[in-house]
Amino acid sequence: MANTLLADDTAQDPSADKPAQSGGNAKPIKTRKELHLQRWYALKSERSSWIREWKEISEVLLPRAGRFFVEDRNRGNRRNQKIFDSTATKSLRVLGAGLMAGATSPARPWIALKTPYRELNKKQAVKVWCAEVTKLILDVFNRSNVYRSLHSMYEEIGAFGTAVSIIMQDFNDVIRMYPLTAGEYAISTNDKGEVDTLYREFQLTVAQLVKKFGYENCSENARRMYDSGNLDVWRTVLHIIEPNEDRDPSKSDARNMAWTSTYLELGGSSDSQQTSNQATTGGDNATLSVSGFKKFRVVAPRWATFGGDIYGSGPASDALGDIRQLQHEQLRKGQAIDKMTNPPLQAPTSLKNHDFDGLPGGLSYVDSATPQGGIRTLYDVNLRLDYLLQDIQDVRQRIKSAFYEDLFLMLANNVNSNMTATEVAELHEEKMLMLGPVIERLHDELLKPLVDAAFDILAEAGLLPPPPPDLQGMTLQVEFISILAQAMKQIGTNSIDKFVMALGGIATMQINAGQQPTVMDNFDTDGWYETYADAQGVDPAINVDPDERDQARAARAKAQQQAQQQAQMQQAAETAKTAAQAPTQGGASNVLSDVMSNLTGYTQ
Repeated sequence: MANTLLADDTAQDPSADKPAQSGGNAKPIKTRKELHLQRWYALKSERSSWIREWKEISEVLLPRAGRFFVEDRNRGNRRNQKIFDSTATKSLRVLGAGLMAGATSPARPWIALKTPYRELNKKQAVKVWCAEVTKLILDVFNRSNVYRSLHSMYEEIGAFGTAVSIIMQDFNDVIRMYPLTAGEYAISTNDKGEVDTLYREFQLTVAQLVKKFGYENCSENARRMYDSGNLDVWRTVLHIIEPNEDRDPSKSDARNMAWTSTYLELGGSSDSQQTSNQATTGGDNATLSVSGFKKFRVVAPRWATFGGDIYGSGPASDALGDIRQLQHEQLRKGQAIDKMTNPPLQAPTSLKNHDFDGLPGGLSYVDSATPQGGIRTLYDVNLRLDYLLQDIQDVRQRIKSAFYEDLFLMLANNVNSNMTATEVAELHEEKMLMLGPVIERLHDELLKPLVDAAFDILAEAGLLPPPPPDLQGMTLQVEFISILAQAMKQIGTNSIDKFVMALGGIATMQINAGQQPTVMDNFDTDGWYETYADAQGVDPAINVDPDERDQARAARAKAQQQAQQQAQMQQAAETAKTAAQAPTQGGASNVLSDVMSNLTGYTQ
């Protein structure tokens, strides 16, 4: 995790509108503005095959999500006409809340910074510093809009398979995220399949445009509107973040960052609608600002990708057929109930201009003299609602399963009150195997870049505590200790638990047989502690410094050795005393007097 300098996003580049370099050919040289617009239309064309499915998902799942026309903003008109059963929407809410609580809960730590080296991570100074920085990053996330943005991204990725957010430096909150919705952006990937390009089309009012980019950088048309007081007229803006292929690595100004960040005001002329030729060639579009980033400050997680797909496919795509069927069945059920309770009628023509009372207890006069007289139903509707309800319930269950509702509400929906802890653990393990690949992708494409951006911004602002000498020149890596990450690690700890229990059983058998528990010679208790604490995400503050632990053990062993030596010396003294007082020669003398008697001749 390296420190990154984030350029000012409003730094104007005077060379933004200069023609791009050509290869010496005679073809007209296009300006950067024209190249940007050319690529924008190419990316929109590439994205067009996904729009139809996104629109349908939006209609039956998230009516307020999705912006498929640039004018689709701040529209309060009703959009849920195609939703007759909200099961899918509720299941998506459960998925979003489950990922939020399980992967990035604001109420508990979900990341831990470490070095790639196991022995270095054992040093207490390194542990404490990493823990302090981790708490600082989480505190920044709590103070900013990060968690609100992550929740909306989880719902977005569950619905459309792809979620995108821009990460920006903020003066008040340190970091701020700008989540986007399907239809308002287009992305592209590099040769490794990693998202490295974002084009976003959105709208700002004239007042917002002037405040954000400055009066002098706006188009002539926008300036005239501002001067005349038309502050709430919407203007279309194109934001571009892409690799800077023309950069000079030896420079660090706006034009030579690894990624460029460019804002264009589209339709800068007095005409509200540009011609297609103007839009393609750049026309009167104004360059609002050009700046850059040293790292790609866009997170674009995808639920799952196949082949060379740029955009992802999520649970809503898998469940779309079931969602259609559920809405269709609910619609037909309502129509059938209406026809059974208020059926269509047929009556003789003689009643055409007569009053007819169809309410309960109503009275209508008809001429029944003819065989065709009277009023009767046009046709009979005999729908078996019990069969239909059974099928609806089956479809609902399939939708809930597609959105992993059974995983996140596993214990709440469990009717077996006698389930043991072992059964719960095994059930968790089974479910986590299903969600594991998604969590890994979220870690790689969303959470690691987010933590990396926060670390870089804090380092640039000088808000990080000074690192210990052991960390000089060392890289850091992010380890996830969220509930879902730990649940995945629990798959490994379950096997450790079983092993320890079996080992303890063998040791007990040896002790009961009067033998030494030699099987324990194969067990490293310190290794078990470190592995288990790491898997459980234990706060290093409660761990003892390994050096202090070893010193305490050495002192304890020394004290035990001294105590043992003292006991041996005391025992030897007692033995000598007892032997000296032991009677000999029928009790007339003792051992000590006999020894002295034998040595008498040597004293002369």
